[in-house]
Formats: sequence, structure tokens, C-alpha cells
Amino acid sequence: MTDPVIVASGLGRRFGETVAVDQLELTVQAGEVFGFLGHNGAGKTTTIRMLNGILTPTNGSSRVLGLDPMADGPHLRTRTGVLTETPSLDERLTGRDNLAIYADLYRVPKDAVKARVDELLTGFDLYERADDKVGGYSKGMKQRLALARTLLHKPEMLFLDEPTAGLDPVAARQVHDMIVQSTRQQGHTVFLCTHNLVEAQRLCDRVGVMEHGKLVALGAPRDLARQLVTNLTVDFEVDAEAVPAALQELEGKGITTSVAQQTGTISVRGATHSAIPDFVNLLVGAGIRIYGVTPQEPTLEDVYFALHGEQPVQRNSAEVIQ
Repeated sequence: MTDPVIVASGLGRRFGETVAVDQLELTVQAGEVFGFLGHNGAGKTTTIRMLNGILTPTNGSSRVLGLDPMADGPHLRTRTGVLTETPSLDERLTGRDNLAIYADLYRVPKDAVKARVDELLTGFDLYERADDKVGGYSKGMKQRLALARTLLHKPEMLFLDEPTAGLDPVAARQVHDMIVQSTRQQGHTVFLCTHNLVEAQRLCDRVGVMEHGKLVALGAPRDLARQLVTNLTVDFEVDAEAVPAALQELEGKGITTSVAQQTGTISVRGATHSAIPDFVNLLVGAGIRIYGVTPQEPTLEDVYFALHGEQPVQRNSAEVIQ
């Protein structure tokens, strides 16, 4: 395994009496999409600023791409691309001009600027509007242009802060696809700050969950889900005419159930993986034929609620509680 591209050790930042980031211990590997989750004010943006040498830590240290962000900030920022939550674009200029100006700031060789700008405009589906003023762009187009801007100098690592905030589902999906392409095809490492749990579930190899400046959970989404969410919903597919008998057997044991009346699928709530064979034996023993057993794997949403000691909203919208 290669050396980590981010190492934070005891990293912290205070603003007066407020602790924004508290003793952060973190490593991120090259080529992964790392999700940094948490509510607004959890410390995500402050962490990005420290890791890019824009904000001085109150305590602790970090290394990014082998560099000290505070000592080597200008050099580090030539190797990283940062998309802030509210990226600034000059709306009086065209999309092409916005990219060209930043290409100069990023010191892209002058003889390579036109080709690089055209490549990004094409890749982000903006070429046909490249010579229109950005003030006339939709929010999704502006976000894609801002993301293209972060890639102008071919950075090794991307820091994306809420890249799909306020976008409609189509525009958000386009940004997701571009993130996947950037990592899987171009080898970038992505540090993704978000409170969008569906987005993190889809994109991230690992996630860290921040709560009031502290890292409270760290790992692959599936591993965290299995560690922190022990109660599952398990669907049993049976003959429609066998549903009443199945419900009687299960509810007679005090088991919470629901049923999708259109399909005859019975859902058992609050189950564990180890209890699934017991449910199967109970139903089969009552003469009920089972055609399928499907545990509903917990999601990052379930993890988030578990960390906060809350119950997530049930996802079985087609069911009628018995």
C-alpha cells in the first residue's frame, strides 16, 4: 500500500471559546473517495481550510501529499483543487473567460490553456454555452463550471465542499458522474464534504462522521452500517393466500410485522442477521412456503441516526401496518 495522501494527527482549531475541530486523527489513501459527513457547523469546512494551508491549526499537525500545509501551502495548492460550497464565478464574463483567467492563476502553460479549457468545457457539457456570460447559466451549469475550474491544473487531489448543494436531481447526478470519472478514470483522490447521506453512500469508499468538531465514526459505509445498526427489516416473500397465517405465527411471538398487500411480502422489523433462520424455521414449521428472504441492508442514513440515538424513518412506503 502506498503512503497516505492525508495524515492528520491531533489536528484542532478553536475560534475563541468555540472548538471547531477537536483532536482530529485521520488518514486518507491515494485514489479513494473519502466522505467527510456531518451537520452544518460540524467542522468540515474548517478541516478543509487547515488541510490546504489556508487556516492555521490551534494544535496538532497534518501532512497532505507529503507536505506541511502551513509551511508549504502555496506549493501544496498547486497540487490540489478546492471547490468551496459557494464558489465564486465572474458572472459578467463567459464560461470560457472564467476558465482562462484561472488557468493563468494556476500557471497552466500559456500554449496549453486553449486546449485545456476546451477539453474541460466539452467534458462538463458546457462547450455549446462556453461563450455565453455566466450570469445566464443555470445553477447546475455554474456548479459544473466551478468543478471544471478545480481541474484546470490537473491536481492530484480534490477537496469538494457540498458540491451538489441546491442542485436539482439531474444536475446532482451529472456532478456525481463527474466525481466518479475523476477518481476511477483519472486517479484523483477526492475529499468530499457533505451532509447528503445518499450522495455519500453512492460515491464514497470510506466515510468519517463529524459531530461538534469530533470524529465520531470512521470506516467503509457497509462496515459502519453493520457495526452500528443491529436491527434490520427482513422481507419474506410468501403466497398471498398464506399471508394471514404467516402474520398470525409471527405476531403470536410478539414480532412486529407489516405487509405489502399487492405482493404478499411480509416485513419483519427489528430483526438481526442471526435471527433470520429462526424466522424461516417458524414459518416453514407452520406449513408456509417461502419464496424469498431479503434483509434490507442498513444505509448511511441508519448509521447517522444510530450515532445520534434516533430512529430513522421507515423506508417501506408501500406497506400497510397490521
